[in-house]
Amino acid sequence: MTTRRQILIAGIATFGVAVLPAGVAAHHGWGGFDRSKVLDFTGVVARSTYANPHGTLFMVRDGQELTIELSPTSRMQARGLSPEDIAAGKTVRVYAYQNRGNPQVFRAEWVEVEGRRVQLR
Repeated sequence: MTTRRQILIAGIATFGVAVLPAGVAAHHGWGGFDRSKVLDFTGVVARSTYANPHGTLFMVRDGQELTIELSPTSRMQARGLSPEDIAAGKTVRVYAYQNRGNPQVFRAEWVEVEGRRVQLR
């Protein structure tokens, strides 16, 4: 006999499996970034995250906040970029490509902090 709980769990599992690949593909589709529209910007980090699926820098340029997507934490750690390197108040240089659908979002190729360049891709 199937219980209501089993039906609910099966429904959630089915829905999650059906939706997850599309969401993951959409999020990690780096083809959504235009390599001809480059941001080469030095500025102060307003805030940042050092978490998966990838770190994020938030910086202000010309009065507008930019979102700069970094690498997963394991890659940043392996390449020597620490949470302190991208903490709020730090001055960093970012080389990144603009998102085709949202001009305020960029994908970083590298970050330079205190004269040290860290390749992220």
